[in-house]
Amino acid sequence: MAERRRQSGQAQLELIAGLPLLGLAALVALQLLAVGYAQTLADGAAEAGALAAADGRDGAAAARDGLPGWARGRVEVDVDGGRIAVELDPPALLPGLSGHLGVGSRAYARPDSGR
Repeated sequence: MAERRRQSGQAQLELIAGLPLLGLAALVALQLLAVGYAQTLADGAAEAGALAAADGRDGAAAARDGLPGWARGRVEVDVDGGRIAVELDPPALLPGLSGHLGVGSRAYARPDSGR
């Protein structure tokens, strides 16, 4: 019976020691998901901006309108003719990562020649 108690105590100790590592792994996974989501948003915004520019509308405004509210304050849009470049900073779960995880996307659409 005493042997069984020692084994149970050892298992509890290993579980408690492993919890911080499990929490860190979850934090890293969530941060990777946030970066991936931001990349998808940047791709869509660049495409929306390029299509708007090809149609003769404001490409930068269209790119910004293609983003959710939280991302509009974290984006830089560069327009050069039909080329739209979008740089987006994803949310950082750790304050030290803020500003180091930027993602970007570019899209180009040729203006309609009016055929």
